[in-house]
Amino acid sequence: MSTESHYFIAIPLPESVQRFFSTWQDELEGELPYKQWTQQADLHITLKFLGAVDDNKRKQIDQALQSMREFEAFTLHVGTIGTFGKPSMPRVLWAGVEKTPLLTTLQEQVKIRLENIGYSAEKRAYVPHITLAKKWQGKAAEDLLENIIKHYTAQKEILVDTIVLYQIHPTSVPKYEPVCTYRLQGGE
Repeated sequence: MSTESHYFIAIPLPESVQRFFSTWQDELEGELPYKQWTQQADLHITLKFLGAVDDNKRKQIDQALQSMREFEAFTLHVGTIGTFGKPSMPRVLWAGVEKTPLLTTLQEQVKIRLENIGYSAEKRAYVPHITLAKKWQGKAAEDLLENIIKHYTAQKEILVDTIVLYQIHPTSVPKYEPVCTYRLQGGE
């Protein structure tokens, strides 16, 4: 009998960039009332959330993503801070990701390969980001957030040379386990 776990496909961040954003989180945690702060090792750029996947479907996903190795590695910038949700009580605090044509193409190619094995397309537009915190649990604080965000404008350049299929373990730390890695052409 197979069990179903939840999975997603993402671009992993180098440890140095994870540390950089973890420093921001440490500084902001005392200022912003978020219930959940993403663990340093779990920081990533999601390409596609899959949800519950059985063992058979996981093998199909792996086969579908094997051809991603033909995609060229590229660089992009990550940094600055933004939010999703009401400005006074945003549900997600994130670090931005430069939406380059290469990143858009990579995400589209992942989406197409998964549609070919039965996954439906996302209804929302793809907004690349790195989730720093989620689940606002305080009073409305629009001015506070605006003033804080102004101070976090630094950016880092990363090499996108792999994508990873992650399994989610909700009660573990870290939560996300790399299951399969797909190195892009020109990657190290």
